[in-house]
Amino acid sequence: MDADSFRESVETAKRTQLDRLGSSKLLLALTDADLSEPAVLRAAAYSEHAARGTFEAWAADETDGEARAAFETTAAQEAEHLDRVLDALGEEVDLPDEPGVMHAYLRGREDTVERAAAGMVGRGLVSVRTHTQVIGFFVNEADEPRADLFRDLKAETEETLATGLDLLADRCETDEDWERARMVAEYVVQLAYDDYADGLAELGVDPKPLC
Repeated sequence: MDADSFRESVETAKRTQLDRLGSSKLLLALTDADLSEPAVLRAAAYSEHAARGTFEAWAADETDGEARAAFETTAAQEAEHLDRVLDALGEEVDLPDEPGVMHAYLRGREDTVERAAAGMVGRGLVSVRTHTQVIGFFVNEADEPRADLFRDLKAETEETLATGLDLLADRCETDEDWERARMVAEYVVQLAYDDYADGLAELGVDPKPLC
């Protein structure tokens, strides 16, 4: 397996979950059905805050030099994303102490391959779809500056995903390595989907698309 086929395999295996995460219902789940601009920006800030914490923790104890540098870069990027989202929001936000289900799992990863696969690829696939929905929201609100902000964040998230794939390509030497990477990447997508579906269920909304 190589990096491109790895991404394709994860997206194929989790197509249903990723498609539903990429639907307009995502923002309902993230905002508890408060589809106002401040609520959407607060949800985005919470996500960037959690990601910053995860990558900062990894950078602090990663023994692989190249991976550590990638995690440091990503932590700095997520911190910048958080600042930009908070600037767009323009109000004080109490950022949560708890990381949430997905990031709690990510912070338990200690192996370099699993960190790259789960945190940079699995989470990246989810985050790209989240950014797409936020972009669409602000386009519908005729708020191009904020739509452009999230276009920038989405492009940088794609770059992080690509960095994760590069790390895997250099470190997965056997089929067993790729399989381990695939399992944790898919698991992260599943965790994100389950959290999304649970959020919708609490609102009385079916996560399945209407036919």
